[in-house]
Amino acid sequence: MRGTLGAAGANAVALAVTAVGNTGANRLFTFGIRGRAGLLRHHLRGALIFVLTLALTNGALLVLHGLDPQPSRAVELAVLVAANLTATVTRYVAMRTWVFAHGRRAPGDSGRSWRSHEKSALCGNPAGARRRSL
Repeated sequence: MRGTLGAAGANAVALAVTAVGNTGANRLFTFGIRGRAGLLRHHLRGALIFVLTLALTNGALLVLHGLDPQPSRAVELAVLVAANLTATVTRYVAMRTWVFAHGRRAPGDSGRSWRSHEKSALCGNPAGARRRSL
């Protein structure tokens, strides 16, 4: 794609192609949200994150090309890998704190955070179970 679209164009297409699938996969597998409730809101917010990460990765390319108008493909690839790692962390933090922040409760949940359920499960204590006094 780089030959036809240039580095920035190929980067934009690659991020766009994965944005919808990434939001859907994170919705289901990472945050455990099923069904259609909030689907449109989640994908719209995912699209905004796409714009943010595209700006981040294209900004990295812009800086590179400002420093070296004709960098080697290896250097260009290294800059994109570093920028995409940063974009991945940014995307995850944004999804956790903004996109899916209100959709983490399981049906019948008492309102406790998903973190407390996770801690209870890790400690072998079922969520909501009380400890017995000795």
